[in-house]
Amino acid sequence: MSRKLLFGFVVAVLCFSLALIASAKTYRIGVTQIVEHPALDAAVDGFQKALADAGIEVVYDRQNAQGDMSTALMIAQKFVNDRVDLILAVATPTAQAAANVTKDIPILITAVTDPVSAGLVKSIERSGTNVAGTSDLNPVGEQLALFKEIDARIKRIGVVYNAGETNSVVQVKLAQREAAKLGLKLVEAAVSNSSEVYQAALSLVGRVDGIYVPTDNTVVSALESVVKVAAENDLPVIAGEENSVARGCLATVGIDYYRLGYQTGEIAVDVLTGRAKPQDMAIQYQKDMKLVINLKAAEEQNVKLPQSLLDRADEILK
Repeated sequence: MSRKLLFGFVVAVLCFSLALIASAKTYRIGVTQIVEHPALDAAVDGFQKALADAGIEVVYDRQNAQGDMSTALMIAQKFVNDRVDLILAVATPTAQAAANVTKDIPILITAVTDPVSAGLVKSIERSGTNVAGTSDLNPVGEQLALFKEIDARIKRIGVVYNAGETNSVVQVKLAQREAAKLGLKLVEAAVSNSSEVYQAALSLVGRVDGIYVPTDNTVVSALESVVKVAAENDLPVIAGEENSVARGCLATVGIDYYRLGYQTGEIAVDVLTGRAKPQDMAIQYQKDMKLVINLKAAEEQNVKLPQSLLDRADEILK
């Protein structure tokens, strides 16, 4: 090949490469999270990893509403004004805020327990709206059954939750039904903000044999308060997800929020690249649940775990 032809070839390759670089889009994604706690943080991390693995270039605007719905609405409106390409809404209140301010920008949800009851989608099988993503609905019956497996004498279970969170109300209703099947009585202690969690947990002492903590954002953000009361009063605490077990709850059969966020990120890739539209998509669930046990928590809560439970654990924390 002559120098002239070689030079022409190199120039053509360079021009082609520059054209590809110029045509590669950098997407803008607004991330709105209701509160900061490890489970929700892990979901966002998983989401971002999925897009990075797919080679999608993204500039993120990550915002936290600090548990305030009016702040969540302002954040969502900011994303609309900024004309982001996609909104990731983490947890039910922020998802509702985003859905209230835009029907055009794709909204990907994660850590939302019941998207239908929350008014985000028309059905689980087909969204019918600009919202798609994943649900963190837990196997509540399996979680409550852990109490009976730990100690057959357990009869009354306390549940601390925020009655203002749609996802929590859904879980408590599920827990009521599942508890009845297991011969358990559910004793409720409702809160409206994280500062009330300690007193709510304390109010259960003497009235219950154990405490159940669902995936309630308000309660989980102040989980150490529940764990403290449980340890001081020998009450086993079963959680709705594994991050709460790492923070001092006894056990769960639950969701890995990092994996759930990653799954949501894979959906986002399809939406951003035009392979799918939110309105045509089904809400997805995590299929594989993990039995996680915290041995230190067992000691602090004065619980003797049966060997059968330890033998089938997927992960044991020490």
